Order: sequence, then structure tokens, then C-alpha cells
Amino acid sequence: MKRALFDVNVILDVLGDRTPFAEDSARALGLAEASLIEALVAAHTITTLHYLLERELGAARTRRVLADLLRIVEVAPVDDERIRHALALGWRDFEGALQAVCAEKEDCDFLVTRDKAGFKKATTRVVAPGELFALL
Repeated sequence: MKRALFDVNVILDVLGDRTPFAEDSARALGLAEASLIEALVAAHTITTLHYLLERELGAARTRRVLADLLRIVEVAPVDDERIRHALALGWRDFEGALQAVCAEKEDCDFLVTRDKAGFKKATTRVVAPGELFALL
């Protein structure tokens, strides 16, 4: 089964119903819900989502939303080795570098993001949410 690490922007599209991106992002994440792919998010994606969502949804609802998300995605660890590796890459966007390192270390086939330009140096194949379907 193919493995895909989802960038935080794709998850935010779905959870925030961000038009016009939500539809493709929801369909891509739906592949995991249907057990057609293994979906992962980096550990720091969960903390970022919590921070952003809690301001709008409140603490209790944010916990429920994240618990629902964790039913369909695995969490890729962010540890000392991965942080040092991402720093050593020297990318302008450290968070993006960390996403790329997590995708690589978790042997993902795809890194799903709307910011393909930000991942030009990634070793994992970078795809937009709408492109994922054609590749499976």
C-alpha cells in the first residue's frame, strides 16, 4: 500500500473548509479513510493544528477534531535526528524541511501539499492533493 505524508496546509484545508482547496484535500484524505493509502502527518503538524484550531473552535472541540483525524492518520515522529537533519538541509522554510525529512524517513511514496514549489529539493515525490488520485 502506498504511503503519503500530508502537509499541514492540506489538513487545514479540510478542517477549515478552506475554499477552493477543501474539496481536493478532503478527497485526498478520504483515500486514507477508505484504506486505499496509509496517511501520515508529522508530529509537529498535530501541535500546529491544535494551536490554530483552538483559537477558533475552543479546547474541547479541537480535541475532538484531532482525535477524529488520528483515527485515519499515523503520526510520524519528530525527534532529535530528524530535526538536525532538517536544519542541515539549509532550506529557508525549516518547517517544510522537517516535513520532507519525516516523509523520507517514513518511506513515504508521496508528500501531499499545496506548496509544491516549497519542496523542490525533497527526496520524496511531491504531489498536490488533486494529483494523488491519478497516481494510485
